[in-house]
Amino acid sequence: MKSQAKITDFHFTHKLQTLWRDCDAFRHINNATYLSYIEDARLELMRRWGITQDGKSVIVASIKIDYYKQVVHPTKLIIGQRVSRLGNKSFDITSIVFNRDTNEAVCESVITIVCFDFSTNMTVPVYNEVKEDYNK
Repeated sequence: MKSQAKITDFHFTHKLQTLWRDCDAFRHINNATYLSYIEDARLELMRRWGITQDGKSVIVASIKIDYYKQVVHPTKLIIGQRVSRLGNKSFDITSIVFNRDTNEAVCESVITIVCFDFSTNMTVPVYNEVKEDYNK
């Protein structure tokens, strides 16, 4: 089911431009490329929360993505993202990729992320910085 969300529904956004190398043999943006776009946007949130490879860290537990429209190169995109669920040790980030010219949603993902301490190899409670951004 296509999202009814609009980019203005999101506090956190990330702009990008497609690249020629993002295209596949069908001359549209390859489905796997959207995961890289969403990862780039997610890294902005990680920096905001002070997530690093050492100490306060996370691991991705699950990724679900729904595709709504094809995108061809060149296209300007914008990704809206929010913390959409909080658990004790995990949380979800919902990301929607929009075409900046048409404002149409082209795909949507929900990524489940687990808070993790690599020094102890154990899960840890959701970080306060993430909780503060819940449903912003």
